[in-house]
Amino acid sequence: MHHPAAPARRSPAACGGAEPAWPTRGLRQSLAQLALLLSLLVLWLPGARAEAGATVQTAAGRLQGRVVDGLAVFRGIPYARAPVGALRWQPPQALPPWRGVREAGTNGAACTQTPGPSLEGGGDPGPLSEDCLFLNIWAPADAAAAPGPRPVLVWLHGGALVLGAGGLDIYDGAALARQGLVVVTLNYRLGPLGYFNHPALEARSPDGAMNFGLLDQIAALRWVQRHIAAFGGDPRQITVAGQSAGAQSVLALLAAPPARGLVQRAIVQSAYGIPSHSRAQARAAGVRLASAVGLPGARASLTQLRRVPAAQLVAQAGPGRSLAPSLIVGDAAMPQALLPAFQAGRQAAVPLLIGSTSHEASVALAFGLQPAVLVQQLGAARILLAPLYPGVTDEAELGRQVVRDVAFTAFARRIAVLQSRRAPVWRYHFDRLPEAARGTQPGVAHGGEVPAVFGTGDLCRCLAVPLSDADRQAWQRVSARWAAFARGGPPDTAAGPAWPRDSRWQPVVLEFGETEAVVPDFMRQRLDTLVAGLALAGWFAGSR
Repeated sequence: MHHPAAPARRSPAACGGAEPAWPTRGLRQSLAQLALLLSLLVLWLPGARAEAGATVQTAAGRLQGRVVDGLAVFRGIPYARAPVGALRWQPPQALPPWRGVREAGTNGAACTQTPGPSLEGGGDPGPLSEDCLFLNIWAPADAAAAPGPRPVLVWLHGGALVLGAGGLDIYDGAALARQGLVVVTLNYRLGPLGYFNHPALEARSPDGAMNFGLLDQIAALRWVQRHIAAFGGDPRQITVAGQSAGAQSVLALLAAPPARGLVQRAIVQSAYGIPSHSRAQARAAGVRLASAVGLPGARASLTQLRRVPAAQLVAQAGPGRSLAPSLIVGDAAMPQALLPAFQAGRQAAVPLLIGSTSHEASVALAFGLQPAVLVQQLGAARILLAPLYPGVTDEAELGRQVVRDVAFTAFARRIAVLQSRRAPVWRYHFDRLPEAARGTQPGVAHGGEVPAVFGTGDLCRCLAVPLSDADRQAWQRVSARWAAFARGGPPDTAAGPAWPRDSRWQPVVLEFGETEAVVPDFMRQRLDTLVAGLALAGWFAGSR
């Protein structure tokens, strides 16, 4: 879903009219009393209240944030040098400490992208720039009064590796921070600026970096580990979480050698089982992109490529020239495809919370793909699917369920099985629509659980229907489970059933529907059959 940005606020002067004469003494007193009355009224208005500023001294420099409803909020904190000029397509570089006090009251620019609908309903990312490596923090306003350092949750936004920003309202961390967490959201390079290869890059370094956005995420985690204590956070309790492309990035971080030791827990929401690209495929896409912007394809120099405006590169990254939404196998950050790395046990042995929604096929529809057509293209192989979906005779509904399960539900099951060999795993299925939306949609769309996790359903302007009190209460229970997991325990609350661990031989999910229900053997036969079939077809083998 996509919503236009709110109209810009105008100052009184901008509205026209002559400047008034200087008021008399009596009028000035009346105006002062009115101003005092208005300020008192503002304090009693519902919603967020901006209070005194919050100043924090970090090893990177001094920051001036805002105190809002008892939380210290810092926005637009740079975690690396601007990746511009000679630093385009370079790993992120450490930022020297700044002098004086840096204002941290507004979001930094979002990474260059072609504006489009955010599938999780994030809306307008605001100003765009290649200088975009910023993060945002929500923390207790008085860290010294806390009983100890708080666990940290670092969020990676979705958007197919081409869209999104950490500063979107849907990711406002206030509700999670009030549950005992320090919350961090961040930007990372997107599109061809974040995931790219070309002969000119390989001439400099044959085994050099290609997943620059992934390296940005690692740099941000290192920044958090070094500096989060100044905000009341515990650098030894970091949970990394993400949805869609952000979830894919979380899995990549668990398998990335440079990220080892940076993460103690992981939350993976709607990761997709789409094969990664090989170095050669990424190189070919880079050559086609160079040609599309008017350069001599494979013969384009790195200097020429770096002179192309960022917006032009992004605009030309269409079919055949874009790597979205997949990562690239073959650099230091991703030496091996995700599933082979997990199968070999090379990922971090950390507790995992993983799952998906009931209408993940909405992502295919958003890109103009019809699930029914995709199933028809299977030809005779469709006969093999029928026993897995008894009672589903409508072609469109069959396509919707098959796309959902092949790309998301089966992949979550496969990752859960592999991770459960090394650490505790909890798996979920999200199927709770807002009450006003029931009967109008086949299930919860891709990204539909995100405002529940963040408690931003009334803030994000991303919902087609208003929330009821029952919706808010149900979503608060979801958010509480995520917070409990990030605090170091099982994702349990006093208001719902205990959430059993998932494993290969005892598969179980917590289903978020009309109620919260423990479902043993959730789609077991169907998912295991799909996993086996996809592995046989080479879909789960790694890069394509």
